[in-house]
Formats: sequence, C-alpha cells, structure tokens
Amino acid sequence: MSWKRDRPEQPRGYHHGNLKEELVRAALGLIGEKGPNGFTFAEAARMAGVSPAAPYRHFRDRDELLADVAARGFQAFEATLSRAWDQGQPDPETAFHRLGRAYLAFAHDEPAYYSAMFEAGVPLDASPELRAAADRAFAGLRQASEALIAQLPPGKRPPALMMALHIWAMSHGIAALFGRADGGRRPLPMSAADLLEAGTLIYLQGLGIGRGGPSKPD
Repeated sequence: MSWKRDRPEQPRGYHHGNLKEELVRAALGLIGEKGPNGFTFAEAARMAGVSPAAPYRHFRDRDELLADVAARGFQAFEATLSRAWDQGQPDPETAFHRLGRAYLAFAHDEPAYYSAMFEAGVPLDASPELRAAADRAFAGLRQASEALIAQLPPGKRPPALMMALHIWAMSHGIAALFGRADGGRRPLPMSAADLLEAGTLIYLQGLGIGRGGPSKPD
C-alpha cells in the first residue's frame, strides 16, 4: 500500500485542518520508502506540507510520531486477527489456521504499519496507547491458544502463554522471511501461508492436537 502524496509538498504555516492525520500518513509513506529509521521529523513535516515547527503541536519528536503509527498499526492488527478468529468458529483448529493466514496477510498488505510495529525499535511503553494496543493483539493469540489446548486432557496441556509465543515466533519469522511485499522476500517453492499452515500442523500434532484426531479432555 502506498501512502505517497499525489502532489508536490509545499511547506506552509500552521493552518492545517487535520495535521496529526497527515503526519501519520506522511510517516507511513516515508517508512514504505526509507524504512522506519530512514527519515527525519522535518521530512515528515515536508511531506505533510507544513513548516518544520508545525508537527511539534502534536508530537514531541519523530519517536513519538513512530509510536503513534505503531499503536495504530497494532489496533488494525488486532482487529484483523479478531475477525479471522471469529470466536473460534466453526471450530478452534480451523479458526487457528485462519488466524495464521490473517497474520501473514497483514504483514504483506500493511508493510509500513508492520515495520513501525516490529522493526522501528519503538519501546512498547513509549505510550499507554501503544502498550494497550500491542497487549490486545497478543491477547487474541493467547485466547486462541487457550481454546486449542482445552481439547487436551488437563495434565497434558502446555501453558497457553508458551504456546502463543511459539506460534507468534513462527508466524513472525515466516512473515519476515517469506511473506514480505518488497525485495527482502526470500524465494520459496510454496506460498508463505502454506508453509505456516504446515508448520502449525506439525506443532499442534506434537501437542496431541490435530486433524488426525485430537485427544479429548477428561
């Protein structure tokens, strides 16, 4: 997705109708072009069409702007994962695989947001909004893990947090290596979604959960 403006930027005084949103759009465009650490606050102002001083009415510095972009990214990410999980319908395992495909699709379709979220080095505690949005996104993955391990006998259930972290790491690694929409994508003789589904199946079957017949709780 491109966030580039269609017209040359003309810096001007502060009389912008919605400067904060324009700065976010500018940051997304610059992240897409130069990476999350490849642009300055002044460049974001120039792309938004305002003077270098105008952004300080909304953001302390570039890092605070990036934190805002990352928070918005996590909000969109959480909404995407929630729709994909769909309360575990029609069954937790089917929904879990759908969740993985949604993870990869978001990384591919929203590379600027994804980069701000995971590659900009923004601490999650940079703002309460960022921390809350990131926690909600991960909570969805943990909830899905809890639904899956509930199929196992109580004594054989792994910690839901551990399972969620394992699946997150696998999804993130496949997205970073094979699911990118840019030149950093590694060649693969299958789709990234197929690779993730195969890895998830192996992982779940190792736990005793799988389409071959999950163990039933006592």
